[in-house]
Amino acid sequence: MTSESPLTPRFDKLALIGCGLMGGSFALALREAGWVKHIVGFSASEKTRQRAVALHVIDQACNSVAQAVQDADLVLLAVPVGAMQSSFEALRPALSAHALLMDVGSTKCDVVTAAQQHLGERLSCFVPAHPIAGKELAGIDHAESSLYQARRTILTPLPQTGAAQLQAAQAVWQAVGSHVTVMNPEDHDATFAAVSHLPHLLAFAAINALTAQAQGDTFLQMAGPGFRDFSRIAASDPAVWRDILNANQAEVLTQMAHFRTALDAFETVLKQGDTAALQHLIQQASQVRSAWTLQAGNACHTASETQRS
Repeated sequence: MTSESPLTPRFDKLALIGCGLMGGSFALALREAGWVKHIVGFSASEKTRQRAVALHVIDQACNSVAQAVQDADLVLLAVPVGAMQSSFEALRPALSAHALLMDVGSTKCDVVTAAQQHLGERLSCFVPAHPIAGKELAGIDHAESSLYQARRTILTPLPQTGAAQLQAAQAVWQAVGSHVTVMNPEDHDATFAAVSHLPHLLAFAAINALTAQAQGDTFLQMAGPGFRDFSRIAASDPAVWRDILNANQAEVLTQMAHFRTALDAFETVLKQGDTAALQHLIQQASQVRSAWTLQAGNACHTASETQRS
């Protein structure tokens, strides 16, 4: 980081590890904000690396993680959570002691554990991050500089995280348009099991339950906007969500138990024909959902509730 002032860091070199939607959008946004001079990138696929150059997302494609990270004062790990451990291991030898290192993973406890295992004395560089943003359309071709505008980004700093790195991380995410919230990793994973990971799992399960029926295809042909809205996130990247659900297994299982209790309540009143109780359950959910949508500063807005979390 160059030193214009502690609150307005400017970066000479961003190393983007993972040239996809999330990483590409971050690079575009940071460049547009005037916060970075040079951007290099690495992805496992050479085709992706070259596409990122062609789209002017990065200035230079690198052949390895270590090559990209060399002399970088800002490093963003935009890889699936299942690839974090190998990424930390690969970047550690080349990471500058004064660099800011962040990720964009949807789980945090597993990422923190991997960092603790592989970063050594460079752990002070790391500020775990989770921007609550995205699309179902993955890949560098869908990257856009506005992806993080008016979205929330969660930071989960460690006891070893340097004060300068944390301050810089907050400023960087604000520079790309995010509202920053600080949490500990455990609270983060419990929270997002409830509001993101379980909803995705339910969408996957609902589609599977429908198509497993003999008339499933016929039912699907008749589906309208309500089904489209409910099932939208079932189109998310399978490998990404395999890793997320597996990484946050305990918290997701806890939320599944809560959901079964709620589903059982609906089953009970339906079997009993208790229309008043049924309406109460529906009204309770409707009121909570309406109030949530209108909360100021919420991570989602009524005009654009189509983002990945």
